[in-house]
Amino acid sequence: MDDAADLMRLYLADPDQPFPPVELADPSGLIAFGGDLSPRRLLNAYSAGIFPWYDPGEIIQWYCPDPRSILIPTDLRVTKSYRRAVDRADYAVTMNRAFATVMSNCAEPRDDDAGTWIGADMLAAYLRLHQLGHAHSVEVWRDGELIGGLYGVARGRSFAGESMFSRARDASKVALHWLCTQLTAWKFPLIDCQIASGHLTSLGAIEVSRADFLSLHTRAAALPGPPGRWKFDLSVPASPDHLPL
Repeated sequence: MDDAADLMRLYLADPDQPFPPVELADPSGLIAFGGDLSPRRLLNAYSAGIFPWYDPGEIIQWYCPDPRSILIPTDLRVTKSYRRAVDRADYAVTMNRAFATVMSNCAEPRDDDAGTWIGADMLAAYLRLHQLGHAHSVEVWRDGELIGGLYGVARGRSFAGESMFSRARDASKVALHWLCTQLTAWKFPLIDCQIASGHLTSLGAIEVSRADFLSLHTRAAALPGPPGRWKFDLSVPASPDHLPL
């Protein structure tokens, strides 16, 4: 973007204004400013491979980066220690039992110096998507306490992973394992990880071009997703000793 005219072209001034073509994104992947977090806007964004990412108090910013980080559910990299954490089964795992609590935990700063990009407006907006059946969470429990989890947004059979958290060793990785296992059973071809990180790469995520991502995502999003409220339909650790009352 070279001047104010470029900025204005990317500004969403009207609720019905469509997103600009992704080819107009700047090198960071920024494709638009403004708009709102209404279900309609968010679902249109995720259908197009676009997601919001900004700090609380800032104007909403929308991204479609190139390259894009994705995880093929069957390619989750499970080390021996990771496998032991899953197989130990000293936990219970659920789906969509505590979406708001999972997201609130994901919103907490990760260390004394870090802030959070999940503000009150995002919390409210994604809770609404969850209530409408489009956003989903996986929870890991131990002795009645929530120790880890993740959440994201589904369009058809494409799942956009938004964030995860752990309150105990490997708890978020356990959540990811069971999500990948279930998505594999449902024939989801990808999890959109959005932005690459060393942690995601260690778990098997790869970077692909934006064009390749959009091709894969568009085909997956056009397929029918699981009907009704998501829940595990495979055998998962579910001891009542670990679940909350």
